Amino acid sequence: MAPSQTLVSPDDALALMNRNMDVLEGAVKEAAKQGAHIIVTPEDGIYGWVFTRETIYPYLEDIPDPEVNWIPCTDPTRFGRAPVQERLSCMARNNSIYVVANIGDKKPCNSSDPKCPSDGCYQYNTDVVFDSEGKLVARYHKYNLFMSEASYFNYPKEPEIITFETPFGKFGIFTCFDILFREPAVVLVSELQVDTVLFPTAWMNVLPFLTAVEFHSAWAMGMGVNFLASNTHNTIMSMTGSGIYAPDGARAYYYNMKTEDGHLLIAELDSHPRLSTAFPPAVSWSSYASNVESCLPDENDFSGLIFHDQFTFTELSKPEGSVTVCQKDLRCHLSYKMAEKRDDEVYVLGAFDGLHVVEGQYYLQICTLLKCKSTDLSTCGQPAETAQTKFAKFSLSGTFDTNYVFPEVLYSGVQLAPGEFEVLSDGRLQSKNGTSKPVLTVTLFGRHYEKDLPHPLRSFL
Repeated sequence: MAPSQTLVSPDDALALMNRNMDVLEGAVKEAAKQGAHIIVTPEDGIYGWVFTRETIYPYLEDIPDPEVNWIPCTDPTRFGRAPVQERLSCMARNNSIYVVANIGDKKPCNSSDPKCPSDGCYQYNTDVVFDSEGKLVARYHKYNLFMSEASYFNYPKEPEIITFETPFGKFGIFTCFDILFREPAVVLVSELQVDTVLFPTAWMNVLPFLTAVEFHSAWAMGMGVNFLASNTHNTIMSMTGSGIYAPDGARAYYYNMKTEDGHLLIAELDSHPRLSTAFPPAVSWSSYASNVESCLPDENDFSGLIFHDQFTFTELSKPEGSVTVCQKDLRCHLSYKMAEKRDDEVYVLGAFDGLHVVEGQYYLQICTLLKCKSTDLSTCGQPAETAQTKFAKFSLSGTFDTNYVFPEVLYSGVQLAPGEFEVLSDGRLQSKNGTSKPVLTVTLFGRHYEKDLPHPLRSFL
């Protein structure tokens, strides 16, 4: 996908998008051949990225409200020139599969609208869904724009909470940065009770808590929902990591920072996960840790930064034990036993309770067992991709005052640990039978949505 920093003609823009859609069409055909009912393709997967407001315009189409009952494949000119929607619709219709894609929408406006941009057009980062007959059944305009994205896209006046029904469950959809905020992500799951969330994304991995496969699998578990995450694959921009996740763990995922090869993931999910016997029980996230003794000032505690957030750490100086560390109202407790205490690796327990202010503003409560980058304690919190220490057991908990906590376990080499840990109803994240691989981090990542600033103040810095 070529960067689009210069203005091109609509025909040249379409030529680039058709090259990208050639790749997507191959994946659609293969998915349908293997029996898939729905396929999700990445954010920016058709028009690329790196734009100005002017240069992205030739890539945009007018996408109507799905209520118009439109099949672009059989009636392509009903709403003007729409070759991208026509081709996507035909992919779905010709292969009898739902196709989810990320494209750009343009909506003319005039001076009677006080928020109308000076160029007379709203431009939206947009997800579209075509059903197995090629009909447009969903359209979603991204609400939480990521940094420079706000210079060439607009956000809708109100968050769009988009759902659609299928023979295989109720679906919701949002895009990339939306996942970190209450609207629309939490509303879709908690209030509208969707079975499965569709998630086109262009996710830049940030260790130790926000790599794509790690956070997306944790979000699916914490929210109790199926989650289909399709990530753009571009190692230069640290973008990789797609997955098909269920409430009890990952069904399939792909993380590869070594080559530019993409990968088609196919897995089977329960269409109504809340009715499944494997559906996780409700969790009282603060229950267990609230009964742990309060923190006392400890001369061994120290501060360190993780992705610009000031954590309080304490070192795991013994091969096994129980430790507690506090910050503000958050008390984090860990019981653990290392399979072997190595001299060349250091682990810490960390706590953060406060406002994250980089690449958006949002309130976090985090408890984490973390491998430091080196034996120098000043490196604790810096990204580390490999480890050698396995744990015979761990149990992590915290006094969270939010119900939205996402459990993460990440192994050496940025690998997930499906089936090797569980969350108990009293809020403990614990291993089942030790760890099969060395540990990078065991984390309870809490989001305190109630404290967030109003949109858009929280998102655009």
